Amino acid sequence: MNLNPDEYRAVLDHATARSMEWIDSIPSRRVAPFANVDEMKKVFGHPLQHAPMDAVAVVDELATLAGPGLMAMPSGRFFGWVIGGTLPAALGADVLVSSWDQNAAMRYASPATAAIEEVAGEWLVDLLGLPAGSDVGFTTGATMGNWTCLAAARASVLDAVGWDVNTRGLQGAPVVTVIAGAERHASVDLALRYLGLGLPTVVDADAQGRIVASSLAEALEAISGPAIVVLQAGNLHSGAFDPMREAVALAHARGAWVHIDGAFGLWAAASPSLRGQLDGVETADSWATDAHKTLNVPYDCGVAIIARPGVARAALGAQTSYLIKDGEASDPYDVTPEMSRRARGVPVWAALRQLGRSGVVALVDGLVARARELAAGLSALPEVTVLNDVVFTQVSLYFGSDERTRAVTAALIADGAVWMSGSKWQGHDILRISVSNWATDADDVAFAVAAVGRAIASVDSVR
Repeated sequence: MNLNPDEYRAVLDHATARSMEWIDSIPSRRVAPFANVDEMKKVFGHPLQHAPMDAVAVVDELATLAGPGLMAMPSGRFFGWVIGGTLPAALGADVLVSSWDQNAAMRYASPATAAIEEVAGEWLVDLLGLPAGSDVGFTTGATMGNWTCLAAARASVLDAVGWDVNTRGLQGAPVVTVIAGAERHASVDLALRYLGLGLPTVVDADAQGRIVASSLAEALEAISGPAIVVLQAGNLHSGAFDPMREAVALAHARGAWVHIDGAFGLWAAASPSLRGQLDGVETADSWATDAHKTLNVPYDCGVAIIARPGVARAALGAQTSYLIKDGEASDPYDVTPEMSRRARGVPVWAALRQLGRSGVVALVDGLVARARELAAGLSALPEVTVLNDVVFTQVSLYFGSDERTRAVTAALIADGAVWMSGSKWQGHDILRISVSNWATDADDVAFAVAAVGRAIASVDSVR
């Protein structure tokens, strides 16, 4: 059967119209979903019909039925977890990526997407002040970005002691010691588990979650054999950054590979006003970040950056007779865990092209400014304490007691007008705010402060 463009035209026209209905609803829509998973399962959970269904009707049904179960994550009033919105150019590029339907794993198979992603990677490395010529891979997110970099690190430090993990595996291999701070993100532990390296050796963190350099030095002195040190650019609760230059120097003096988990915070390196907090970040060996957080491209898009050209290819690359090489250059599948994937780096190119260098700086600085405005407004409310120094985009709040904090968080979520997520930090229940959406403005800040104020009033009225 030949492809009939008209069949796609009707579906895409309808999908665009229904997508715009969703986008148009976001400014006035409550952020929280109107239905839970069980309710949505009842809506969608009928037996699969026997006969085919018209494609336009399928899209229409999907858009209509899903609406109540969607969270308005693209809203400027969404402050949960660390989830960004979507820039217009990035969304448009993502639609093109789906329409092109390219397997972006090979340069030879899809020259356009390979070139676009290579340029996007070069732009990223330049914006973040990282070593020119670094390998860049686009992953599903920072979890797999960490995995990719740590896989390269594992291979490199074992190769340095004469052990080829690709051919010999880990059984009988020298022990690789991984050192990380007490407040590392859980994705680091996941990546290490996936790689067979187990849990890291944990060293002290200070009150803002930064690794303590003296504790790192002691841990390095106590070990022998191959080692990897994982540092953090952007603590989940405080936004704080590890002391990069000092910590990297200590690790390199010991011969360790240094990886930076910078899921959202690595973007601070693009801002002249913020980069000083990451002094020395460029001296590490690898970095992971997300584009679907601070850069505001659609899900899913993480980035793995490795300073030593060829190391990722040696650790992750595959050679087969049917995968046609385009010269000696690395293919995208050589620097990511996937041999088949969408061209997720294309929306990164589009976002950067829309923003330009000054726009990236304005985006990052604007998110920090909104976080500080929220901290100032919320700290003026009754019995509200901002627990962290607001050095980036995170704000952690305490409401006088764990019980009151839990109650305010529950009331805020039930209200649904804004979304902030609860967490535990420094032994206490907290309400955590992450400012990650390019669309968040001063009105959203004022709206959010008022929503928290209503939650406090509702809780205190029944105390």
